[in-house]
Amino acid sequence: MIEPKENQQPTSSTQTLTTRQGHPVRNNQNQRTVGTRGPATLENYQFLEKISHFDRERIPERVVHARGAGAHGVFEAYGKVGDESISKYTRAKLFQEKGKQTPVFVRFSTVIHSGHSPETLRDPRGFAVKFYTEDGNWDLVGNNLKVFFIRDAIKFPDVIHSLKPDPVTNRQDGGRIFDFMSNTPESVHMLTFLFSPWGIPANYRQMQGSGVNTYKWVNDKGEGTLVKYHWEPMQGVKNLTQPEAEQIQAKNINHSTQDLYEAIERGDFPQWELRVQIMEDGEHPELDFDPLDDTKIWPEDQFPMLPVGMMTLNRNPENYFAEVEQAAFGTGVLVDGLDFSDDKMLVGRTFSYSDTQRYRVGPNYLQLPINSPRAGVATNQRDGQMTFHVDTAPGHNPHVNYEPSSMNGPQEAPRDLPEHSPHVEGRLQRASIERTNNFKQAGERYRSFEDWERDDLINNLVENISAATPEVQARMVELFTECDADYGRRVAEGLEQVRQNKMKDTREPQLS
Repeated sequence: MIEPKENQQPTSSTQTLTTRQGHPVRNNQNQRTVGTRGPATLENYQFLEKISHFDRERIPERVVHARGAGAHGVFEAYGKVGDESISKYTRAKLFQEKGKQTPVFVRFSTVIHSGHSPETLRDPRGFAVKFYTEDGNWDLVGNNLKVFFIRDAIKFPDVIHSLKPDPVTNRQDGGRIFDFMSNTPESVHMLTFLFSPWGIPANYRQMQGSGVNTYKWVNDKGEGTLVKYHWEPMQGVKNLTQPEAEQIQAKNINHSTQDLYEAIERGDFPQWELRVQIMEDGEHPELDFDPLDDTKIWPEDQFPMLPVGMMTLNRNPENYFAEVEQAAFGTGVLVDGLDFSDDKMLVGRTFSYSDTQRYRVGPNYLQLPINSPRAGVATNQRDGQMTFHVDTAPGHNPHVNYEPSSMNGPQEAPRDLPEHSPHVEGRLQRASIERTNNFKQAGERYRSFEDWERDDLINNLVENISAATPEVQARMVELFTECDADYGRRVAEGLEQVRQNKMKDTREPQLS
C-alpha cells in the first residue's frame, strides 16, 4: 500500500461514507428538493461537492506515453559492474553493496496513442523506473527500443506531430509519417526496429528496456564515465507480427495491462536484470559514429553488457489513477554519482519531462505519495496549486523560506566529494553532429533479422508508405537502399505491387 506521509490527511476508521469534508453521508441516493419531484435547491452541498469533483476527475492526458500500466517492486544491487567493483566508476549509493535493496515503481506505456487505445498497436513502449533511494529519487526513463527517431530535441515536437493523428481528419496517416521520416535520414534505424516485430512487444513482462540516451557515472574522484542502461527481461523476449497482434486486438485491447497485473497477483513476479555499457568519456574519433547519438547502438563486441543488479516487480497498485496515472518521471532526476552527458536529446528531455508533469498534475506533483522521495525533503519552494504540506525539516524555522539565512533555515549540504567538472570549449552554433552515419547500423539491423522478421518488416513498411505521395515513396526507397540494397529493392517492389493492384481495381468494371 502507499506509505502514509507526515501531514497526510487521516482516513476514516469506519466503513461510514463521508464527504471530502469528513461529514457522514446519510442519504446518497437523493438530492435535496422541494417536494419529491423538485426543483432541486442550490444548497445541495453534498451533491455539489460530489458532482464538481466528478467533473474534474480527469487530468490532461500525457502528450506521449498516455496509455500505461505500472507496478511496485525492488531493485537489488550486485555491488559490481561485471567483475569489477562498481565504485571504480560511480559513487551512487544504491549500487555499492551487494544485496542492497532499493524500492522502485515502474510505469510501462505506449508512446503515440491515446489513453484507451489498444495495446497491440505498433508503437515504441515506454519503460520508466523510479528508484526511491536514500539520496532521493532517481528516474531512469527510456523505451523498449535502444534507439530513437531523431538526435536533436528541437525536432521532438515535429516527430511526435507527424506520428499523431492528422489535425484535420484526426486519423494517423502514413503519408504524413513518412513525409517527415523521408526528410529525416537518421530515422531509418528506428524505423527498421519499429516496423519489424520489435515494434509490437507481446506484453510488458517480455519486453526489453533501454535508457536510450547516454548518461555519465561519476566516482569519488569526480571522474566521469559514459554509460548506457539496458533492462533485460528474465522471462525472455517475445514480439508479435502484425497478423498476430490483430488477432489479439480483435478480442482484447488491454492484454498487456492484464498480463502484468495477473502475473503479479498470482505470484509470478517479473524480473529484469539491469545491464550497462560503459565507455571512457570523450569524443572517440576512432568510432564511425558519435557515442552521444541516440540513433545509434554501441556495439556489444566493443562495449559489452555488464550486469549491475536485478529488479523484481512484486506488488500491484491499489489505485490506478493515484499511482500509475499520476506517477511522474523526468530524465533530469539523478542522484549523486550519476550525471548528464552532452547528448542533445537528453538536454531537451530533461526540461520537457518534468515540465509536462507541472502542467498535467500541478506544481506540487512531487508531494503526491507515488512521486515523493523516501529521503527527507527540505526546500524553500512554497505555495502553488494543491500544496498540502510544507517541505520543511523538523526544527527548521517556519518563518524562513530563503537561503542563505542565519535564522535556522535549511543550509547547503557540505561538498564532501569532488564535483564532476568536464572541460567544454567550442564555438556557439546551430549544427548537426559530424559523424551522422545514418545508414550503417540500420543495414546491419536489417541483415540480422530472421527471414520472418524481414518479411513482416517489409509488409508493414509497404502498407504504411503506400499512403504517401510518389515523391515520399521514392525518398524512402532511396533511404532504405542506402541501408541495404535488398532492403530498398523489396520495399520498392512492394510499393509497385500496391500501385499495380490499385490500377487493376480502377480498370475493372463495377457491378451495378
